[in-house]
Formats: sequence, C-alpha cells, structure tokens
Amino acid sequence: MNTKDIAIEVRNVGKSYGKVKALDDVSFSVGKGEVFGLIGPDGAGKTTMFRILCTLLLPEQGRAAVDGFDTVSQMKDIRKRVGYMPGKFSLYQDLTVEENLQFFATLFGTTVEEGYDSIRAIYSQIERFRDRKAGALSGGMKQKLALSCALVHSPSVLLLDEPTTGVDPVSRKEFWEMLTMLKERNITIVASTPYLDEVRQCERVAFLDHGQVRGIDTPEVILDRFADIFNPPGIKRSNENKARQEAAQNVIEVNHLVKAFGSFHAVDDISFSVRKGEIFGFLGANGAGKTTAMHMLTGLNQPTSGTGTVAGFDIRTEHEQIKKHIGYMSQRFSLYDDLTVAENIRLFGGIYGMKDEEISRKTTELLKELNFESHANDLVRSLPLGWKQKLAFSVSIFHQPEIVFLDEPTGGVDPATRRQFWELIYHAAEQGITVFVTTHYMDEAEYCDRISIMVDGKISALGTPDELKRQLNQPDMDHVFTYLARQATRSSD
Repeated sequence: MNTKDIAIEVRNVGKSYGKVKALDDVSFSVGKGEVFGLIGPDGAGKTTMFRILCTLLLPEQGRAAVDGFDTVSQMKDIRKRVGYMPGKFSLYQDLTVEENLQFFATLFGTTVEEGYDSIRAIYSQIERFRDRKAGALSGGMKQKLALSCALVHSPSVLLLDEPTTGVDPVSRKEFWEMLTMLKERNITIVASTPYLDEVRQCERVAFLDHGQVRGIDTPEVILDRFADIFNPPGIKRSNENKARQEAAQNVIEVNHLVKAFGSFHAVDDISFSVRKGEIFGFLGANGAGKTTAMHMLTGLNQPTSGTGTVAGFDIRTEHEQIKKHIGYMSQRFSLYDDLTVAENIRLFGGIYGMKDEEISRKTTELLKELNFESHANDLVRSLPLGWKQKLAFSVSIFHQPEIVFLDEPTGGVDPATRRQFWELIYHAAEQGITVFVTTHYMDEAEYCDRISIMVDGKISALGTPDELKRQLNQPDMDHVFTYLARQATRSSD
C-alpha cells in the first residue's frame, strides 16, 4: 500500500496495565476510505487500540499515526481529524439532543451550523426530537445522535468501538447503511463488533487475541480460519428435556396485560404463558415494549389493566413475594465492581435469605464450576466482560429461583463466550429453572424453546423458532424478526 494511501499506521505498539499486556507488538495499516474491522474476544485489546488511535492513551512501545500525524507528538492535529464512538454511548443523558450536538461542536471548535452538511443525512432522522433528553431516546436514536456528534467536525477518520451493542437487528442494519454512505464520502472507518453480519461488511479485518494480531485478511478468510472462536458449534437440548417441559405446569400466566403512560400504551393487551423449565425468548425492537412488560412481571412496575401471575403470585398484589422466587439479570450487571468475586456471591446469597453454611458450601461449588477458584479474591471490575456476565448469571440463580429473567445478558460478547453462557442457561433449565430472556442476537433466538416477538406494544408472533420460520416463510430468525419489526407503525421512541 502506497504511503499516500494510508490513513492509519500502527507499528509494533505495546501497552500494559500492570502485569497484563493489553497490546503486544501490534502492527497493521488501514487505507484511506477503507472500512476496517478490529475483531476478537473480550479482553483482546480492541478498546485500548482505539484509545491510542484517538490519543486518549499513549503507547508504551512502538508508534501509531493517523493521517500521517503521530499519536504522541501531534495529538491536536489528530483530534481535529478523528471522530470516536466509544463502546458506551458518549452522550450526556441529561442534555437534550440539540444540547449534546452543540456541546460536541464547541468541543471541536466548530458550530452545528458550520458542520450541518456533514451530518445532515443522519441528524435529520432525529432532528424532530431536538428538545428531548438523550436519556429518553431509544438505542437506535442514541446511535444516530452519537454518530452525529462524532461527525459534526467533519473528521476524515471514524473510530467505532462496538457501536451497535444492545441495539435491535433492524436498527443495526440501518446503522451500517449509514456507514456505507460515509464510506462513499471517503471517510476511513475502523469498527469493532461482536456481530458476524457486521464483520462481513468490513473490507478487511484484523483479529486481535490476548493483545496480539493473529491474522489480517478479508472477513471470509479470518472467520473461516478462526471458526472455533467466531462460529462455535450450536447447542441442542435433549428430547428428554423437551418431553419433561411439555408436561410441566405454567409458571408465568399473562392475560390482556396493559401498561399505559398517559395515552401511550407501551404494553398493549398481551397474553401468553410460560412453562416450568422452558427457555422463553421475549423479543422486540427497541421501544417495542418488552422491557416494560418484563418490569411488570418482576414486580418493578404495576400494570394499568389485565392480570398476571409469576410463580403462582399475582403481579398486582404480591410483587414482594415474586421478588423472592425469581432471579434477575439486567443489561447493566447487578454486580458490585468494588467487591471481589467471592464477596459478590456471599452478598447476594445473604440478600436471598440463604444461611451462612449454605452460602459457604455453594460458593465453593460455584467457583469450581466457573473455573474461578484462582480469581475468588479479584475485584469484579478487573474481570473481562464475558466473565462478569457468567458470574452475574450464576449469582442470579444462586438461590435456585423458580424463574430467572435475563434482559439482554450477552450484549457485546464474542460468539464463543456467548455459547458458554448459553450452556449455563441450558444447565439451569435442566434443573427446572424457567428462563425468560430478551436478546438482540438472532442466533440465540434459535436456542429458545419458544419465542414471542413484540411490535408496537403487542405480541405479533408466538411459537417455536421452527414454527415462526415456517409460518412467515422466512429462512432464519433474523429474517423473521426483520420482517415483523419493519411492520411497526409507531416510533421506537
């Protein structure tokens, strides 16, 4: 590649955090106008690399340059040329859409008016919400706002650290359509993503693992070469489990459930039941109403009308009893970062009312099961994302609840780690625990016994994955979801 055609040059870069080598002799280059992927498992060093490229971190060895400018000696020049979307949205939740955009424009020494042409195609889609606080937007709308903020100063290079994590498949497709439009303007794009369909949209990818580049090539070559990580074998439940489940009683029953906020019906007359030991997928685009429904089932919110029981308890009058008989794992993990692994386990065991002797015995068993014995005294904040998720799930069923509610439990995790997580889910179901799960990964939807898909606050489809594919004449769950979600008439906000 001719030097004049290179937008990013990384040579022998190293970076450590104590004894941990986040980056170890990393080298790669990205051409101007190229869509380049940085992919790899959790803790591979991707975020560290992004932070070095946008001058938030300094390399300890080697050199990195963006548009010919050195990331150490020419920081100011780079910051004028780079747009950056970190893994967690870089928006100020209490500022409005317009205030966020104005803030970032000022930060880069420009104005919204001056940079409007560079964001018009994207920002115009959310401009009517200019007076709404960013925290009140859906995931898809936050994406568009964050991208507008990253582009308002007309950068030549765009760095995207897992920009679509936690966003539904339709919004993800729309986001990558926007990136295609940016490529046509010759903007260089470097993106990390755990979604294989997004990896395939890159022209080349670098596979990072334990801080080292294992390979650089087209997506097809890298995904095939490292198939054990990116395309692990699927999981199947035994017929014995299915037969036992079909004979089981219902542990969740919902009839004509409604949740209204003024004239807006977030949940609009839904009815369904879930059996003991069943893995029930509860899907829907951002804003479809699934989180609101889950909050009613877990006793965090009260319905406007309709009835429902969870573990035999009424969701209107016995929500405190419900909380004692369920487990819950949210997108934002219910673990305490400042406590160790063992301290978190003991804390939640106590919250669930378990006796000290039982907590001690089961803590030892759990640490062994997760292969965490040598990490019992590690602070949770030091664990890789995938480890945190497996620990959070294990803690949520530590007290052997009848039902566990999982709200997008595997967001941002690589395929191999997600498969390990689902092995834990299958093991819990075999023990008779009912699993009620939301996910934006459609390969995970295939792992569920039955699925409901919400659109505009209503259940639009309900059945096994095979039944839904057959009924809607679609080849896979991704197509099923997209077909139904595109029928939505109300705004996702």
